[in-house]
Amino acid sequence: MITLRPAAQRGVTCMDWLDSRHTFSFNEYYDPRHMEFRGLRVINDDRVAPGGGFPTHGHRDMEILTWVLEGALEHKDSTGAGGVIAPGEIQRMSAGTGIRHSEFNHSAGEPVRFLQIWIHPQRRGLEPGYEQRRFEDAELGGGLRLIAAPDAADRAVKIHQDARVYAARLADGDEVAHSIAPGRHVWFQVARGAVTLNGLTLVDGDGAAVSDETELRIAAHQPAELLLFDLA
Repeated sequence: MITLRPAAQRGVTCMDWLDSRHTFSFNEYYDPRHMEFRGLRVINDDRVAPGGGFPTHGHRDMEILTWVLEGALEHKDSTGAGGVIAPGEIQRMSAGTGIRHSEFNHSAGEPVRFLQIWIHPQRRGLEPGYEQRRFEDAELGGGLRLIAAPDAADRAVKIHQDARVYAARLADGDEVAHSIAPGRHVWFQVARGAVTLNGLTLVDGDGAAVSDETELRIAAHQPAELLLFDLA
């Protein structure tokens, strides 16, 4: 069963420096029909204007992933970690017992667009941590590339949950498949472009919850970027 979450139906937060779309309930946007999916709690599609950003604030007991689509995002946190995240780089921040961080557009002239993702950890009270990994264009092109996993396999960042996160950049006409093991579920997110998922058309910002399927067949009908979450 594949249940579409249309982009146009997502929650919205707009400020002078921020345009954000919420796949699941977040902050002042609340919809009891869309709270989370399995261990996946948040997918926010954020566009931040030059000079804008999220000032220092705190989190606890959450695995937070950031995937930049355009521009660059500057990160600082209370572990002493910091850096600039660009397209092709995945950031993992484990909030654990408590972490404070800020995220700002690194450019004074160009906007930044990124997906911020929250995943529940398997247990509370973890030690806070930070990790950042770059994947080259050739690794992301034409197929599903593992970018986050509990065993940190194949250079993926380590997340403390039974979840595996894949990214792909597809050219028009590319086709890929993903097998789903018994008892597993998938969240599929189109970051940009347009694809079909088992024949169902999804476009920029659309998501889909997948259960009781054995295989996903993905075909791009224009250049596309996507994330796939394989969840317990």
